[in-house]
Amino acid sequence: MEYTTEDLEKHYVNRSNWLRAAILGANDGILSTASIIIGVAAASNTTSDVVVLTGVAAIVAGALAMAAGEYVSVSSQADIENSDLEREKWELENMPELELSELAKIYQKRGLDDDLALEVAKQLTEHNALEAHARDELGINEITQAKPLEAALASGAAFVFGGALPLLVGFLAPLDKMVYIQYIASMIFLIVLGVTAAKMGGSSISRAVIRITFWGTIAMGITALIGSLFGVNA
Repeated sequence: MEYTTEDLEKHYVNRSNWLRAAILGANDGILSTASIIIGVAAASNTTSDVVVLTGVAAIVAGALAMAAGEYVSVSSQADIENSDLEREKWELENMPELELSELAKIYQKRGLDDDLALEVAKQLTEHNALEAHARDELGINEITQAKPLEAALASGAAFVFGGALPLLVGFLAPLDKMVYIQYIASMIFLIVLGVTAAKMGGSSISRAVIRITFWGTIAMGITALIGSLFGVNA
């Protein structure tokens, strides 16, 4: 198989921001909605309508909470990055020689000799000083830079998609077999998600599947136990 230059440049890290949020949202959507449905279905005196209504409420509340949580947390990261960049701007304006020396030392630690490190630092400073310091001193670049809105939208939309799957099962499955059918279906959904995430992220498929099914089983098992122990009157 022949690869073009464009193919070789498609690194997995380029997807890290939205992929992390989307996988987290879809996983939470499947797991939390299925767990709540299983917990309610395992309780006494419940009906199919209650199960479906509970699933819908779980999706709406979960998607909003997930999107808001992602936006707030990633915004906090963005605030920290912006604060560091503002500080770096001030240092570049008020102590350029010290900043140049600092940049050169970074390149020396990466293996360049003293003269070459200083020359590289000078040329990058002339080209774009703030960009050089952001990337090499602070570790901030276009790929890793925090994007709150992108993370929030990806996470919220993925939660709705993920939650819709167990909700559909809850709508179609008979109530007396709901717990078992929901568990099996959710495991299938989680496995597909784990495989998809692993392929898109270039990681181990088996490790992703084991991790996602293990914790999914624990979550659904605990909620089923709670539902059967305490019961819900509907």
